[in-house]
Amino acid sequence: MPATARNTDTRRVILDVAQRVMARKGYSAVGINEVLAEAGVPKGSFYHYFNSKDAFGEALLKSYFDEYVSDMDRVLAQPDKSAAERLMAYWQQWRETQSVDECQGKCLAVKLGAEVADLSETMRLAMKEGTSAIVDRIERTITSGLADGSIAIDGDARGVAQVLYGMWLGASVMAKIQRSPASLDTTMAVTRRLLHL
Repeated sequence: MPATARNTDTRRVILDVAQRVMARKGYSAVGINEVLAEAGVPKGSFYHYFNSKDAFGEALLKSYFDEYVSDMDRVLAQPDKSAAERLMAYWQQWRETQSVDECQGKCLAVKLGAEVADLSETMRLAMKEGTSAIVDRIERTITSGLADGSIAIDGDARGVAQVLYGMWLGASVMAKIQRSPASLDTTMAVTRRLLHL
């Protein structure tokens, strides 16, 4: 395998391990050495793959959101379903992933959002870009639902998309605090009402 392919593979392994560990512990609680040890990468080689811990955090978030929106696009692109059905499938998937392991979900936006926004401007901007991409997709699906008649809303599609995303983020935090999916279930019901389903 050429050196660049090995470098790319090793970088990917570091990011994958970091995502798993930080989804459980947070950003500040995880040291680079812990990630490297779990990834099986020598300690001294971190700066070969990332210029700084900030650059690493930014790469981690960009990688996470790239994967997240790719999966979201798959869920929202089911051609045999109405826009309402596609959007509700997305929320159902969210509910399922956020209520696993005693409501210790795997969403880095939920786990790291408030923490990294205060730690690093580059990480805050990566988080902003990633969450905006999610809201964009929700907005497009709502607009599609307005066109196909499967969704009705009070207000504009962008505003409703932002409210829904914020509601689901908040519900996920509450699910973690309460160790119960009740807030997610309530949010699902409110989502249906907001979309007139």
